[in-house]
Amino acid sequence: MPHTPLDRRTFMEIVGAAVGMAAWSGAARAETAVTRPPNIVLIFVDDMGYGDLGCYGHPLIRTPHLDRMARDGVRLTSFYAAAPVCSPSRAALLTGRYPVRCGMPGNTGPGSKKHLPESEITIANLLKDRGYRTMAIGKWHLGHQRPEVLPTGRGFDAWYGLPYSNDMRKPFVQTDEPLKLYRDTEPIEYPVNQNTLTERYTEEAVNFIEASGDGPFFLYLAHSMPHLPVSTSEQFQGKSDGGLYGDVIETIDWSVGRIRQALEERGQAKNTLLIFTSDNGPWLDLPDRMLNEGVERWHGGSPGPLRGAKGSTWEGGMRVPMIACWPEHIPAGTQNAQVASTMDVLPTLAGICGAEIPRDRTLDGCDILPLLQGEATSPHEFFYYFLDKRLQAVRHGVWKLRREDEDGAAELFHLGRDPGERYNVAEAHPEIVQQLTVRMAAFVEEVKGP
Repeated sequence: MPHTPLDRRTFMEIVGAAVGMAAWSGAARAETAVTRPPNIVLIFVDDMGYGDLGCYGHPLIRTPHLDRMARDGVRLTSFYAAAPVCSPSRAALLTGRYPVRCGMPGNTGPGSKKHLPESEITIANLLKDRGYRTMAIGKWHLGHQRPEVLPTGRGFDAWYGLPYSNDMRKPFVQTDEPLKLYRDTEPIEYPVNQNTLTERYTEEAVNFIEASGDGPFFLYLAHSMPHLPVSTSEQFQGKSDGGLYGDVIETIDWSVGRIRQALEERGQAKNTLLIFTSDNGPWLDLPDRMLNEGVERWHGGSPGPLRGAKGSTWEGGMRVPMIACWPEHIPAGTQNAQVASTMDVLPTLAGICGAEIPRDRTLDGCDILPLLQGEATSPHEFFYYFLDKRLQAVRHGVWKLRREDEDGAAELFHLGRDPGERYNVAEAHPEIVQQLTVRMAAFVEEVKGP
């Protein structure tokens, strides 16, 4: 049929209707965020590398559920953990603050007196105040010395998991304290059967979702895997072309699929924001102490095209996978290379759920919902790379300046052209080196405080 041109009046009516629908849709989303806060499922895995998932380029490990989640939402390619090791990374995630600000720059463990300061406010505290049911499942690693510093003392109604990393026991760590599986504040199993941990965590997560009733819930699922020593059940052993490590990743992928299925069955999938990310990069340079109970040096993951791994401020130590899915709020099948970090999770969730963020302290994270929706650029002018209390690098746009120590030689990388940090171009750009050196020094002074 021949195309009939629209007259101006008809055209303007169609445009007006479209604009009206768009405005209604935006208003409806805003009203939903206020009157019906979404459920939040935050999945935080341990030591998973940037290159460990199919949707991030792994050639052998099959992750169909996470790949589907990426197709249903957004996949970030410049997303950072706030530290390259466990405890400080988790502290930053739950508080929205750099670890040096929130009093947790290093790891805790058996025999340690360190814990997340009780003055810190967690995501669970904020959402609980908004009427959310809250549960933590899996690894905590932010203090275990007394009930007040366990998850149930930090805003979570319930907890099922390990107090710290799954290697913090003999023969890997010389301690007389056995690794224990907890329910709330009481140990319920030791020694721990780690082969079935991922499946048991998933069962607890599904039970929590099914028991949540009509009110909103916040589920923090912090898998103990793939931190070494890796293990999984007979159901998944030997199934991956990626070896034992691949079996473990594919078990986690199954877990994501099972949780999404539970949300679908309860009719909660559309009203749930699901986030998946990692606490740092893969553990590749193993100390000899880890070569026990069949652990091999090749049981670690992959940083993909990135340089470095866990325990370093190279990209492979701190740049991690991040997938977010929220039907009708986050566009499906999108990818975003803007800089964001785990510290953005707290202010983003606060904004979505109508929670009041604390005003008596500095938050380093920002609300990145517009970025996840593809409507804005990164709110971060700079991102800082800390190893314990030492600031070793800063990112500004495509540029990253790194110094191993305060007196070390400057290394400058163009992360747009060189994400693998292979080509030091400091000599060619002395003005950028100078600018970023000044910025690093200023931030060190800032976090020292008065």
